[in-house]
Amino acid sequence: MKDGKIPNPNTINPIAGYDKEIYIKPTIKNKNIIVGDFSYIADSDFESHVTHHYEWNNDKLVIGKFCQIASGVEFVMNGANHQMNAVSTFPFYTLEGWEQTPPTQNDLPIKGDTIIGNDVWIGQNATILPGVHIGDGAIIGANSVVGSDVQAYTVVVGNPARPIRKRFDEELIDIMENLKWWDKSIEEINNLIPLLSSSDLDKVKKELSKLV
Repeated sequence: MKDGKIPNPNTINPIAGYDKEIYIKPTIKNKNIIVGDFSYIADSDFESHVTHHYEWNNDKLVIGKFCQIASGVEFVMNGANHQMNAVSTFPFYTLEGWEQTPPTQNDLPIKGDTIIGNDVWIGQNATILPGVHIGDGAIIGANSVVGSDVQAYTVVVGNPARPIRKRFDEELIDIMENLKWWDKSIEEINNLIPLLSSSDLDKVKKELSKLV
């Protein structure tokens, strides 16, 4: 193991002497935020990046393992949504003195849980809107606003975010989705790192196909 240390998903600061990058999982206090092992953010406080996340909506933010989340990323949850099926979107019921009965869940555009797959890279200042599902291995470009689902191993950019390309051919994507390397042991992952970090994709495809 590097420096004689075994990777520990319960470590908060995985870079010695640097507190602006944390493993997210051991810092979570909100029961409706679920984050997998070794996913990190380039900040010292993850939950401040999850906005409008109100308990009464009971929506969840679920993030897989080994995700890389840049600074300035915001996960906007369902509490940000206003009633859109009436002539005014103004939320009188949330403010002092206004006599409005809170709208029912059926009258609010609740989009469900936000789910991020494994090994997803979310670029700086990207915004993930409520109810979005992002597949394994996807890349979200900096400053993108993601309002619709993103397929596995797809690169999306822009506002609204649009797919610009698949990262690999369908054969390699299929291998990666079946391999699920993020579910393997630390020892197995360490052994796979030369392939996981190789730019020789023909070799990677050949070698990984033996493992699935």
